[in-house]
Amino acid sequence: MNARTVIISPAPTANGDLHLGHIAGPFLAADVHTRYARAQGREVLLGTGFQDTSTFVVTTAHRRGVPPAELVANSAAQIEASLAALGIGIDGYTGDDDRFTKWVVDFIGRLHSAGKLELRTMKFPYSARTGQFLVDGFASGNCPECLADCCAGLCESCGRLVAAGELIGVRSTLDPEDPVELREADVLVLPVERYREQLRAHFEAHAAGIRPHMAQALASMLARPLPDFPVTYPISWGIPVPFPEVPGQVVNPNAEPMAWSMHASALAAEARGVAEGTEDALWLAGAGSEIVYFLGFDNIYPFAVSGPAMLLALGGTYELPTRYLTNEFYELDYRKFSTSRGHVIWSRELAAEVPRDLIRFHLAATSPEHQRTSFSRDALAQVTETRLVGPWNRVADQVNRWVGLGPLPVSERAIRAAARMDERFAASYELAGFSLNRAAEAITEQLARLDNHEVTGADAGDFCFEVDRLLRAAAPVLIDLAAQVFGSGPVPAPAVTGSFTPVALPRLRPAKAAR
Repeated sequence: MNARTVIISPAPTANGDLHLGHIAGPFLAADVHTRYARAQGREVLLGTGFQDTSTFVVTTAHRRGVPPAELVANSAAQIEASLAALGIGIDGYTGDDDRFTKWVVDFIGRLHSAGKLELRTMKFPYSARTGQFLVDGFASGNCPECLADCCAGLCESCGRLVAAGELIGVRSTLDPEDPVELREADVLVLPVERYREQLRAHFEAHAAGIRPHMAQALASMLARPLPDFPVTYPISWGIPVPFPEVPGQVVNPNAEPMAWSMHASALAAEARGVAEGTEDALWLAGAGSEIVYFLGFDNIYPFAVSGPAMLLALGGTYELPTRYLTNEFYELDYRKFSTSRGHVIWSRELAAEVPRDLIRFHLAATSPEHQRTSFSRDALAQVTETRLVGPWNRVADQVNRWVGLGPLPVSERAIRAAARMDERFAASYELAGFSLNRAAEAITEQLARLDNHEVTGADAGDFCFEVDRLLRAAAPVLIDLAAQVFGSGPVPAPAVTGSFTPVALPRLRPAKAAR
């Protein structure tokens, strides 16, 4: 086993707060696994942050009529506060500072110095009125591969790289009425095709670490030649590069992920006091780190194709990520979350009204692990009452009848039952079979089993012992309930003896349906 696990959840764009769709996918999953692994005594580092170099910052600021810098500052604080509101325990939180931007330029500069980047002439949409090239969020149209509506750069539907000049029906996002033409510009690219066979071999060797949709998409991408990946863009928004052949250009924000991930892991290590050294120390070959991503399917190209190709281009210096736990879109009432249309539920606002354990449980139960799922406030109230609040409160009331009467005897049958519960939860929490859905299902099933049991004096010890073990197993999801009983920090399993002394268990407050 590796000495440590480095977990990364890709940074959200600093163009707004986090809604439930963000939390239900990578962030809750990464937090739950981290809490579980630490309870097992393992070293785990969890990093994320925010990204302000994306062109979507500019387009959102334009739509809202605010300066981009103001939008970034507000969004960065909101994102961090929303993660905390839902109990997502981030170790390293990246931002926009000199240390980060210097590291990105240094990392890209090493590729440049090694001759791994090449000058290419590419076509980009261009606005003659503004005199600007339109890349990524500045240009929209239809994906040339799957035909879905998308912006340039990456297609959210099929996960592929979308060259701005190849968009079907391309238009300016900032001004759809602005006539757009194609013009050529010289940019630096990474010839990703040179690394295709190495990427394919790597992912074949680590097929168990990839969910089916991503595996299918990667197989399709890697079955044919890969296009050149633009590392620089002829625009002004982003991190400037010092390369003389592309004066005035910036780093493509989708070329930042490996440098950003290293920076996030370095910050996480420093926060936990477990490492010192360079930004990339935990990623070096032989460092003993397993690199794991919890991410949305729409992020697979920069984090699993072009990014690892950059690592390969540096000639074995780094370990490649081995696990990618992807998620699909989480919808609101069966429609995509949309800030611009007001179709959104903000994480912090919901956490101010509903106990966050209920939110975490419901998001786990409905997490879009393999297909799109949907949230509704009424479903949150109904599901949590039926599967969590009602059963837990009845079970807690039963346990509380025996508080102060222990220690109570515990049978071998109960000890075996507790061990089976632990195994079932472990199967949901371990990376090899990680599933928020199954973790929530295990909580539901075990609560229902205990709720249906009529406790007598003869088996009160068994019952209270099994409830205690269930709460310990559910602690990575039900963080506040566990903290009230066991205190803050990881909740390891206690030593098993033939007796158990019950402690008072708190009741859960129900969620209210939508008004």
